[in-house]
Amino acid sequence: MKIKSAYVLLALCVLVLSGCSKPQPVLHLYNWVDYVKPELMTQFEKENNCKVVLDTYDSNEALYAKLKMGASGYDVAYPSSYMVQVMNQQGMLQKLDRNLLPNAVHIDPSALSVSLDPEMDHCIPYTVSYTGVGYLKSKVTDVVESWAMFDRADLAGRMTMLDDMRETISAGLRFLGYSSNTKSEEELQKARDVVVRWKKNLAKFENEQYKSGLANGEFLLVHGYVGDLLQIQAQNPDIGIFFPKEGFVMTCDCLVIPQGARNVELAHKWINFMLDPQIAAQNTEFMQYLCPNKDAYPLLSELIRNNPAVILPEEVKARGEVNLDLGEENAKYTKTWDEIRAAD
Repeated sequence: MKIKSAYVLLALCVLVLSGCSKPQPVLHLYNWVDYVKPELMTQFEKENNCKVVLDTYDSNEALYAKLKMGASGYDVAYPSSYMVQVMNQQGMLQKLDRNLLPNAVHIDPSALSVSLDPEMDHCIPYTVSYTGVGYLKSKVTDVVESWAMFDRADLAGRMTMLDDMRETISAGLRFLGYSSNTKSEEELQKARDVVVRWKKNLAKFENEQYKSGLANGEFLLVHGYVGDLLQIQAQNPDIGIFFPKEGFVMTCDCLVIPQGARNVELAHKWINFMLDPQIAAQNTEFMQYLCPNKDAYPLLSELIRNNPAVILPEEVKARGEVNLDLGEENAKYTKTWDEIRAAD
């Protein structure tokens, strides 16, 4: 009986001790789809004895709406630079502790003008991103590197444009020779009419399925994020990519810590981890989006370093324009987008 009692006591001690062990911390990420190499999350988990949980969104507006409506607990999010401006002005972001981010020294200074936070006060550049046009070379003839391709009636029903207010309105504005940050109602109305005209030829406005749709031939020509297009081009060499001659959107997706983050210290560790040159190089190779990490560039494969759709030639980059937060003028874009969506 004494031996049996000893075993029972030992079992109870094990249960008590296990119950007192410190729970594993959890890092909650809110990110775009396919926008971080999965193996890097696993590596971070092992190095920090934590769990990484990833939720995804498909537009800056979706990210903003969810957080604005009170969703909390996300430790790191990845908004584009113009949305970073909005969120910071509305007190939705935490100030970063640069003492916890020693790897910030590796950031390419040229990215800071695109991230719109040159002091890295509340955001850190994650990728430099561009939008362009992808198409099937074997199916689309007489290609002109212009937004005018969406006027092609012979491609009707086989084209898509991004379901993104600023990106798609910007396409119409740049096609007409206007800035993608115009505040002119007249210019916005003209851009609206152009996009409505293009809409008649579209299968739909789409942010995710355009990738698989182009890869499998469902769509012949799409407006998309160039990093996404490069990912599917690697699987299907029949896919061509161009940057419209009239201009395109260039942005910086950023790492931020939202208000309401539950694990701020771990969030800083994640950001610092992503800024390590070895990690940034791996991530660039996986995503086909350029992580603006100057000390990672020599570590990239020759294929990536020489790809003009990843590291843009200066003459192409000059046609890019960064979308800005326009404050009260944003309402004009919302109105224009609502009219485009409602048009037959």
